[in-house]
Amino acid sequence: MEIYLDNSATTRVFPEVAELMAKVMCEDYGNPSSLHMKGVQAEQYLRSARETFAGILKVNEKEIFFTSGGTESDNMALIGCARAGVRQGKHLITTQIEHPAVLNTMRYLESQGFRVTYLPVDAWGRISLEDLRRAMTPETVLVSVMHTNNEVGSLQPVAEAASLVKRMNPHTLFHVDAVQGFGKAKIYPRRMGIDLLSASGHKIHGPKGVGLLYVGGQVKIQPIIHGGGQQMNLRSGTDNVPGIAGFARAAELLWAHYEDDVKRLYQCKEYFCNGVRKLEGVRINGLLPGEPDGAGTAPHIVSVSVEGVRSEVLLHALEEEGIYVSAGSACAARKPQPSATLKAMGIEKPLLESTIRFSFSVYTTQEELDYTLQAMYDKIPMLRRYTRKR
Repeated sequence: MEIYLDNSATTRVFPEVAELMAKVMCEDYGNPSSLHMKGVQAEQYLRSARETFAGILKVNEKEIFFTSGGTESDNMALIGCARAGVRQGKHLITTQIEHPAVLNTMRYLESQGFRVTYLPVDAWGRISLEDLRRAMTPETVLVSVMHTNNEVGSLQPVAEAASLVKRMNPHTLFHVDAVQGFGKAKIYPRRMGIDLLSASGHKIHGPKGVGLLYVGGQVKIQPIIHGGGQQMNLRSGTDNVPGIAGFARAAELLWAHYEDDVKRLYQCKEYFCNGVRKLEGVRINGLLPGEPDGAGTAPHIVSVSVEGVRSEVLLHALEEEGIYVSAGSACAARKPQPSATLKAMGIEKPLLESTIRFSFSVYTTQEELDYTLQAMYDKIPMLRRYTRKR
């Protein structure tokens, strides 16, 4: 039995997406920049994809730009806007629990002379709007706050944060990394005051290697990739037509059943959390106190700290039973260092190296969760006894 519960790392591609991509690669394989009919056919896929995402986000088609994924989208937003707004100032704001695509880009910008404020979070992984208010200055060019944390599933008050930023400085841009939230929450940039938004295909059952960046029509941004001038000179390079078409098809399929899927994901989360609580010495990170399991957090992510068992040990013990989970962010999973997110949340040091992440998808079943819980009931006491003997 194979049970995949690492959907925050990547998702299984919908069969319809794979079929469409194969058609584009093998039949409609023209370069969209070409003037002949093959090029026109390819360009139609791009146009249709822009219509799809513009409809989902309630924005203008010209505000959608395709990239190689969430990392490039974040880099384009942060570096492109920081450079474009340097005359306004050289101050940037983000949070301590951002994805490395944002945190490491901010560190790069610090090396280029920008000053960055990293907002702390509370024990549930949420920023304080008061901290954001105090951090704002007349020289603040851009604020970047993720929608959904990829490790613990905490949700940030992005609409409230955007409103505060605009009240304090209308010229400050507001960027949201929505890579984990896109497809699990309704996000409307214009309505919520978001100037730039990043999303990725492989988190929503689309292909890897493709993402998007929403750039509001009034945003000043410089390109960070130069070349043939594709995508209105903002993102040069031959368009990944199969990937873009597959990304759009995945979004269409996901949004066709959005309400039911999100409801079922929350049910899976509540069911799983109730099962995890039967284990002694186990903590579920990020759940809000006094709220039903999952309320106010992402529907698909559960972070669990297990006293006395290292993350890697439990991960491989579950893998022996055909269960695939993560020891944290997949983008940092091979690096032996404590999670910056868990540290920022104040998780005790012994638990920093004893935390694993379960993440669900539309394919996740209760039978799979029952199997996983039983494996944990069997494995964790045994692993603790083994650890004590050593």
